[in-house]
Amino acid sequence: MEKLEREFKYYVEHQDELVEKYNGKFVVIKDCKVIAAFDSELEAIENTAEQYELGTFLVQKCEPGSESYTQTYHSRVALA
Repeated sequence: MEKLEREFKYYVEHQDELVEKYNGKFVVIKDCKVIAAFDSELEAIENTAEQYELGTFLVQKCEPGSESYTQTYHSRVALA
């Protein structure tokens, strides 16, 4: 299984408990654990990319229900 798919699966399996703790935040998941939470997706990507290579972590908005996520993965992101 591709790494980001594994991270996404972790999010789905733990969504209820993550929503209790991080509702409305953008969580960063790496190695099947939340390593940070931010108020915006851009802030999550920029801050995490300072420490980890893009494509090695998942940024997911933490909200209840399946409407809050899609299974789209970006292995490379260009930041301007």
